[in-house]
Amino acid sequence: MKHARYSILLPALPWILTFGLFWLFPLLFSLIAGFTDYSLLARNGFHWVGWDNYRELLQDEYFHSAVKNTLIFVFGTVPITTVLALFLALLVNKQFKGRGLFRAGYFLPSITSMVVIALIFTNLYQRGGYIALLASMLGFTPPEYGFLYNSNTALYGIMAMDIWMSVGYYMLIMLAGLKSIPDELYEAADIEGASPVKQLFSITLPLLRPVMLFIIVINSIKSFQVFVEIFVMTKGKFDTASMVYFIYDVGLTTAFRFGYASAAAYVLFIIIMIFSIMQFLLLRKRQPVW
Repeated sequence: MKHARYSILLPALPWILTFGLFWLFPLLFSLIAGFTDYSLLARNGFHWVGWDNYRELLQDEYFHSAVKNTLIFVFGTVPITTVLALFLALLVNKQFKGRGLFRAGYFLPSITSMVVIALIFTNLYQRGGYIALLASMLGFTPPEYGFLYNSNTALYGIMAMDIWMSVGYYMLIMLAGLKSIPDELYEAADIEGASPVKQLFSITLPLLRPVMLFIIVINSIKSFQVFVEIFVMTKGKFDTASMVYFIYDVGLTTAFRFGYASAAAYVLFIIIMIFSIMQFLLLRKRQPVW
């Protein structure tokens, strides 16, 4: 019987090994390393320092700047992306000629390599680039050396690119949610004389609550972990370093302080967990009051 029980686990063995080796072990190791002075260049091992790394993070201006930039990125991209995704989903949900082409066009950026898009936008944002010329035509003065070489515009330029790239993916999720709403509800609302705006707020948005919760949570987690676009476009310069870039920079490039970087990673983990719980509490399904 014991052999029979063990044989049941054999099909799952590759997943168990992968889970343990590439997820559970790094998670536990980084948790322990966050309480040590472990460095990738150290030859004499590492020593237990307790909460010193976390105390140092509270006084590290570089880390404070990374937290601020990450929060700006999250609160600046998630709401706009969600609203635009809803608007586009409502638009392409209607019957019109070429609807499939529009759906594919909006979704295409989300399946394109982030590195490729980041390089394209780097050229668009540079001095004399298309966006600078467009800003000049509209009467605005672009930054002298380009949008990515100015602390006032670099982060917002990356945020705009992220919104443009992500909105199509979330639009399709919104569209799937719209398709799940019974047409009979809208037909009954039409008979009662409800306006399209009334239907939107009384039928569409309440029934889309679970879909919107899913989108907001996964988009927030993704935005808290923003790294590739910052690494490719600015290398964290001009006040664009995020928390993940801070972890990469401190742990793997400049100081090689793996223990300190691990502590910062767990601070990020706690922040993401708190925000996710808050979103579930605020957007969880409630009974309608009308």
